[in-house]
Amino acid sequence: VQLQASGGGLVQAGGSLRLSCAASDRIVSFYGMGWFRQAPGKEREFVAAITWTASKIYYADSVKGRFTISRDNVKRTLFLQMNSLKPEDTAAYYCAAVRRGYWSNDYEATRQSEYNYWGQGTLVTVSS
Repeated sequence: VQLQASGGGLVQAGGSLRLSCAASDRIVSFYGMGWFRQAPGKEREFVAAITWTASKIYYADSVKGRFTISRDNVKRTLFLQMNSLKPEDTAAYYCAAVRRGYWSNDYEATRQSEYNYWGQGTLVTVSS
């Protein structure tokens, strides 16, 4: 399974971007998926996650109300709509997939060690 993230770029504070993550294999349509990010000099952190049916969605507190995660299982694509962007959102954004459709609890969805497949990062830069 390969994941290809795209959609990053340079945007002014308050602007919007939409990230996409395309999966190479249709099996990913049955996997839980998530977005993580890593800012310069910082550890990678959880952003958002979604179960395979989109029945449960999880967000980091820092992005709640501004970011929306969604997926199109027919197109095997994961999305992250980012609105009201702030300079502190500047980071490389990574998509990831876990080899099951859901997590046992909320905490598991946020743990990097739960994820089996990772895409390359797409860089988001928010200028002030």
